[in-house]
Amino acid sequence: MLQSKTFSKKTRGGKVQKIVREHYLRDDIYCGAPFCKSCDASVSRLSADASTILVVDTNVVLNQIDLLEKTAIDDVVVLSVVLDEVQNKNKSVYKRLRDICSNPSRKFYVFSNEHHKETYIKAMAGESPNDRNDRAIRVAAQWYQKHLTSAVRILLITNDKENKRKACEEGIAAETVESYVRSLGQPELLDSLRQPSSEDVAMDDVEDLRPSKKQAIYSEHKPMSEITAGLHHGIYHQGKLRVNRYNPFEAYVGSESIGDEIIIHGRANMNRAFDGDIVAVELLPQDQWHGEKSLSIVDEDDEDEGVHLAPSSADDAPRTRNAQASNIEAHHASDRPHGCVVGIIKRNWHSYCGSLEPMELPAGSGGIAHPLFVSKDRRIPKIRIQTRQLGNLLDKRIIVAVDSWDRFSRYASGHYVKTIGDIGDRDTESEVVLIENDINSRPFSSQVLACLPPLPWSVAPEHITDPNREDLRSLRVFSVDPPGCRDIDDALHCTPLPNGNFDVGVHIADVTNFVHPGTPLDDEASQRGTSVYLVERRIDMLPKPLTEDICSLRSDVERLAFSVIWEMTPQADIVSSRFTKSVIKSCAALSYVEAQARMDDSRLVDPMTTDLRNMNRLAKIMRQRRIDRGALTLASAEVKFQIDTETHDPLDIGMYQIREANQMVEEFMLAANISVAQKILTHYPFCSLLRRHPTPTREMLEPLLRTAAAVGLDLDVSSSKALADSLDRAVGNDPYFNKLIRILATRCMTQAVYFCSGDISPPEYLHYGLAAPLYTHFTSPIRRYADVIVHRLLAASLGISKLPVIFQDRPQLTSIADNLNYRHRNAQMAGRSSVELHTLIYFRKRPTDTEARIVKIRSNGFIVFVPKFGIEGPVYLTGKGDKGVGEWVVDEQHQLVKKVDGTVSYHVLQMVSIHMEVVEPQPNRPKLQLTLM
Repeated sequence: MLQSKTFSKKTRGGKVQKIVREHYLRDDIYCGAPFCKSCDASVSRLSADASTILVVDTNVVLNQIDLLEKTAIDDVVVLSVVLDEVQNKNKSVYKRLRDICSNPSRKFYVFSNEHHKETYIKAMAGESPNDRNDRAIRVAAQWYQKHLTSAVRILLITNDKENKRKACEEGIAAETVESYVRSLGQPELLDSLRQPSSEDVAMDDVEDLRPSKKQAIYSEHKPMSEITAGLHHGIYHQGKLRVNRYNPFEAYVGSESIGDEIIIHGRANMNRAFDGDIVAVELLPQDQWHGEKSLSIVDEDDEDEGVHLAPSSADDAPRTRNAQASNIEAHHASDRPHGCVVGIIKRNWHSYCGSLEPMELPAGSGGIAHPLFVSKDRRIPKIRIQTRQLGNLLDKRIIVAVDSWDRFSRYASGHYVKTIGDIGDRDTESEVVLIENDINSRPFSSQVLACLPPLPWSVAPEHITDPNREDLRSLRVFSVDPPGCRDIDDALHCTPLPNGNFDVGVHIADVTNFVHPGTPLDDEASQRGTSVYLVERRIDMLPKPLTEDICSLRSDVERLAFSVIWEMTPQADIVSSRFTKSVIKSCAALSYVEAQARMDDSRLVDPMTTDLRNMNRLAKIMRQRRIDRGALTLASAEVKFQIDTETHDPLDIGMYQIREANQMVEEFMLAANISVAQKILTHYPFCSLLRRHPTPTREMLEPLLRTAAAVGLDLDVSSSKALADSLDRAVGNDPYFNKLIRILATRCMTQAVYFCSGDISPPEYLHYGLAAPLYTHFTSPIRRYADVIVHRLLAASLGISKLPVIFQDRPQLTSIADNLNYRHRNAQMAGRSSVELHTLIYFRKRPTDTEARIVKIRSNGFIVFVPKFGIEGPVYLTGKGDKGVGEWVVDEQHQLVKKVDGTVSYHVLQMVSIHMEVVEPQPNRPKLQLTLM
């Protein structure tokens, strides 16, 4: 049966176009109940012994997804109208719902009510889309009642009073979520219910929330209409709130409208905003701007700092634009601008990992307790939850979701989601790292694993004879990687030519030969985006049979590769380049240490060692040429652990050592990435996936310039070349001085990001750090999905395969790039958190005295960097609760903190002796404490 809808649409050219939408209705869409006499039992998903089938409305899914994920909730019909509405309103909840519906162990069934001839409805005149969808849900529930007769009870679950009233009038059984959960007799399930805020509930239901009963703690958020107008007139400024990791009461909002960061000081000025929220900020009067001297490092339990009663409505009124403008103009001669959050444009709330503050078990009150949840992430405020299982949760790491934050409440309200494990257990704490950074560590599904070729796998004769693939097995190919590397995705060769030049090749695992577009394997890799490297384990983007066997370029086995091959002169000039799919056979899988030892041992003159030395000689020339162009040699505090193979505990810790062998491999990988970027952009100027590193602004470099000036350095930041030369000249008596300056420079940089070439103009393609006008990622497809995309682009540009249709969908490509950037950043953050966790484990039994360098000055102490261990942390000059903070003053110009009487001072980059030990000032919250000796 066909339903047609016709309407007219005006085109840009002014013509009227007739649009006809066709909607097919069917009568062979099954109900999903195995006991139904009239439906095909092979498509059933509900229980054979179900006594009640639930039909949920859209708001229940959006607000109670944590509850729906509990296995106690089953035999649920999800209507297509609900699925579509959830997809439009919240992509994250939609994905979680799809995961439940596709899980064979859960009894959730998606019913296409919009295509069933008995449940499809048209909108009535004057009916809103929301009312139409509610009616469609009731019609579907009624159809189920009639269809399954008395075999089972159909129950509509809705928290919408009007929808529930209409359902009851129409003879449909309906209940609220809470009432249904109570009927199950599992009180702990009530903990997972989202608690309504005062805005969600009618005022007559929450008399105690009236302003007359409670005094406001925070200012009221402005309505979006007022925020939009304020942004347009320059009264408000929009940006993402970033909370200081050493002081949760200090935050920054990067504002494009004033070209600087606005400091938000204190919880009251943050006004219920969470780290990552997109906020609207109003600048404070300039007499309320503080210098950096007022900014301090704060101990973890100073939770109440900066919270006071909200201003009266008179103080709340926005000031004129002239006052705003004068503030901005005055900023250049004064301190950095300070502001307060006046509204939340987009919330960044998600689930948080942490533990409950210790408290006594409640007497009476039905066993319901209202403890405070403390997130592992110090930047997150405490959250008040309601629980009936306090005794079971006090020594556990748990997940909590935020529901609301009322202006009359000191704390946000939330609900318990699930328990992870015992506090302090290494596996539990590692799981927390993954959850906090949204890392998918679940085993690969059977659908994904079904895409893999059977093991054992080997190169087949048809690969050798494939006209699109070269047989390069005769080349002396070798790989150089970290010790113990099993997912080897790159190998090299360097063969002297009769004319004195070199035939040089970079060979990359041909992952796209096994990962085909649109398959479950490809979809999974696309979502994961990247492999994640923790201290004690790796979470793969692709299943292990691919990463460690089929694709890994191991020694002495034939493997498929995608090769970039150059002819190079002895001066490392490229004479010619070519790209080809190939078959290779690596003759050695060397570690960086082994490769370096070969190059350094003058007694070794075998062909492979000679190849290594030739490659290293070329790499040094290429590296110097890059540096001469303006490429930056930056530094980061990379930490290396030696891990016990049985207990997985850290045995030793130190900074990662970079050798010439590392730099040699890096140089040829950079060259391959640049060559491939040029090739794919020539063929696909509007849909190539590239990587850029935006030029940092002067404001971003300000902390580096202030530090440099304080130690007598004059850094030129007018270009990457000028900065690179300045960094080379930044030497002192301290052997760590130059490395510290480079680490500080690294921290001032923007993030490098993936992008679609059609989204921005070519001048913006620049990679600032590499001083390269064009760059991409091609060399690690085993562990990065970006490289998989680039392999497909390169293969299409060579005529080896067709360009997948997704490359014609620019918004979809942009969405993929955004996800890759999100996943890449999360993987980095997870890696750092894993290092912090293992640092705690290592020092728990090893109190240590060592040297540190001061990298940031604050009014009550400073942040130090410990070169020996690659660790950074705060050192306090005043004790907790010490009222003598005024004894110390900050001299911003000279970047030092000194006693008022001038007897003692500490300056930036000074070496200090510190004691490091793990302490537990609060139960279940261990931390590495650094104290001056």
